[in-house]
Amino acid sequence: MKRTMLAAVCHGSGQISLEERPIPQIQQPEDAIVKVTLSTICTSDLHILHGAVPRAVPHTVLGHEFVGEIVSVGSGVKHRKTGERVAANCITFCGDCWFCRQGFINNCAHGGWELGCRIDGCQAEYVRVPYADMGLTRIPDTVTDENALFLGDILSSGYFGAELAEIRPGDTVAVIGAGPVGLCAAMCAKLFGAGKIVLLDVDETRLQLGKQQGLATQIVNPAKEDASACIWALTNGRGADAVIEAAGGDGTFQLAWQIARPNAVVALVAMYEEAQSLPLHQMYGKNLIFKTGGVDAVHCDRLMELIACGRLNTDFLITHRAPLEEILEGYRVFANKLDGCIKWAVTPPVHHI
Repeated sequence: MKRTMLAAVCHGSGQISLEERPIPQIQQPEDAIVKVTLSTICTSDLHILHGAVPRAVPHTVLGHEFVGEIVSVGSGVKHRKTGERVAANCITFCGDCWFCRQGFINNCAHGGWELGCRIDGCQAEYVRVPYADMGLTRIPDTVTDENALFLGDILSSGYFGAELAEIRPGDTVAVIGAGPVGLCAAMCAKLFGAGKIVLLDVDETRLQLGKQQGLATQIVNPAKEDASACIWALTNGRGADAVIEAAGGDGTFQLAWQIARPNAVVALVAMYEEAQSLPLHQMYGKNLIFKTGGVDAVHCDRLMELIACGRLNTDFLITHRAPLEEILEGYRVFANKLDGCIKWAVTPPVHHI
């Protein structure tokens, strides 16, 4: 193995560069080193670039959403082995602390959001994965890298949102945001038995994509029509049985509780860059339940099985693909939603790996 690799490094204040970094080595017995075969750019990476993630450490290799092949493991790794194809969990967790034992892995006493945030991430040729037994899921031979790419982040986030929403068979579920997480949330809401899925976004292209993929029974563009009126019309004036807020945009939090029926669950899985107001005096009597937080991606094995049997497919989210050498262009296109970009997949560099 050569000693250096190409990597995308965040320097803070919106600065990112492509540079040579040492190839990571095993540091703890529970570590694995993974050769990255496919990764992607996430909106959370943009939040780091914008300084909206206080826990982020400057001069860190970005990225937490990837698949690859294990090239070495520490002495404490029991369930993963060299040569396995694996998909990564976006959360680093030990599996043994009080929070992990309750299933709250995002609050692991020894982990949390680490990769690409506090320790070097996957937008590189190789990545060190702590607690590899917990954070890596084996990819079956019948599942492609593309099929598995979003397993441990946006697909898990969408599933988390649908799970928080307490969807019952036949419910009308409103999903705010037709970005990658919102589209995954709509897909998972269907798994939970939603009768109607209403997808809301101001981007008409993304709304049409959700409709074409069969993820929404109804699409609503709040920039062109009264979103609340549309929801009332679809629900005989009651409001949505559950709302999943996956946009984190200007006014989307307010829209979420406004279109929810009384006694509904409002699941907030968006990452906000600004404080949100909870106007209790305006919602008094609606008896709403709000659930929010970072994704607890504890269902990766289950989601991989659903992918393998064809119940879930997120391949359509990959609209752009280019080698690591072009990732700076990827950030420009992805951040500005140019050329219909939903997800930019990063392949290995042409001349380095």
